[in-house]
Parts: sequence; C-alpha cells; structure tokens
Amino acid sequence: MRLPDAFVAVVTGAGSGLGRALSVQLARKGGRVVVADVAREGAEETVALVREAGGEGVFVECDVRRWEEVEALSRRAREWAGEVDLIANNAGVVAGGLVGEVPLEDWRWTLDVDLWGVIHGCHAFVPSMRARRRGWVLNVASAAGYACLSRFGPYSVAKAGVIALSETLRAELDPREVAVTVACPSFFPTRIAEAARGDDPETRSLVGHMMRRAKTTPDDIARHALESLESGRLYSLPTLEAQAARWARRLVPASVHRITNLGREVLRRTTS
Repeated sequence: MRLPDAFVAVVTGAGSGLGRALSVQLARKGGRVVVADVAREGAEETVALVREAGGEGVFVECDVRRWEEVEALSRRAREWAGEVDLIANNAGVVAGGLVGEVPLEDWRWTLDVDLWGVIHGCHAFVPSMRARRRGWVLNVASAAGYACLSRFGPYSVAKAGVIALSETLRAELDPREVAVTVACPSFFPTRIAEAARGDDPETRSLVGHMMRRAKTTPDDIARHALESLESGRLYSLPTLEAQAARWARRLVPASVHRITNLGREVLRRTTS
C-alpha cells in the first residue's frame, strides 16, 4: 500500500540516527513530519534537514514513557497538520549486563522507552487509522528481539515485545487498509550506545566495536523499513545478519545462541 503524494507522519526518537533518517526520507516522499524527541537540539536539527529535503517539519517534545505526553503529541500533530497517516515508533534505549545484576531501575527504563513507548504510540494513533480505514504503522524493534543476545536482557525482552505487538496488530487490522511493519535491524551506527546504561565494560566495548564495523547506515535501515511498509511486508530484515538469525531461530533455535556466543568470544579476543 503505497504512501500518497501528501501525508502526515509522526516519528518518535527523531533527534538522531534512524529516527532522523526516517524523517528525512518521509519528507522526500511528500510527508509533513512531526519530529518527536526528548532532546530539543537534535530534533530541531532534524526539522531543518526535513525542510532541506523539501518537506514540512515541526518539533514536539515528547517522552514516550509518559502516556500523557504521547497523547499530547497526537493532539499537537492533528492541530498542526490534520489526521496522522503514519506513525513510526522508533524511540529506543539500551541497558546492558547480566540478568540478576542489571539494576531493576534500568530494566524499567528500557522497557518503559522501548516497549511502553511503542504501546503508547499505537494506543494514541492506531484507533483513528482503524476508524478511517487508512494508515501506516512502523514499529522499530531489533534482531535482538529474537536472537536474544547475552547481557542484553532488558533490550531483548523489550524488542521481543515490540515484535509480538506488531504481529498482533497485523492480525487485528486489514493490511489493505492499515499497513504494519516491524523493523528488525542488527547493529548499525547510532548514538544509542552513548546513552546506554550499565557498567559492564566488556559489553560496551563490544557494542562500540560492532557499530564501528557495521557497513549498514541509518539511511539504509530507513529505506528498507519504508519499502517494506509500502510493500505490505510485516518484517523488515535489512541485513544478512538479521535474516540469518531469524531463519536460524525458526529452524534450529539452539543454534542462535551458539552462533551469538561464538561471535561474542571472537569479538572479545579481537578487541581485548
């Protein structure tokens, strides 16, 4: 279901990385883009890029953990541009460490942003799409949602929930009227690690190394996600690693853990 020549989109976590890339590409497609983020400076930079790309953009400060702020985001978007056609629930954070050692506060923080943020976004925007029988929903998860990497319990649990929520939405909605896609990228360069919680130096080192060596860019991820959304595909698996992990998970579940643990050990030796 192709996007029309003119439409209204809301992107959360749009101040940098994938959210910024999505905002700019939506502007190029003719979208009027509401750039939502907790950080004003980065979000206003995104708004400027949206305008350079030929679109209209506006910044709305929003902490997706808080329902009242997401509800206000929905209201502000309608006041600015009318009914929202596309919601990209992209805001995300990460906390690392072993289960039982990660502070419960970090678990709640990660789940509040990565899972509840998406729940809030769907709760705020999907009902009007269902009523109008028109809309596009892009939820950003991760390959970690099914690969379940060691020392990333909060992140993997949250992203697995986003995948389940997206699959549920797909079952509830007519894909000819409201398209649903869940993006499941593997590592790519982003600023998410800068705000990561957890004092595990090994995990931080490995994440940094993986992001530096990744060849896929946020623009690549955004382009694949939007192509998948317009093509009616439920899953956007933009990298070979994400595709391989998903098929391994489905066919030989235990192999995923052996492969990820082996890869972790190789990287640990490489970066030590």
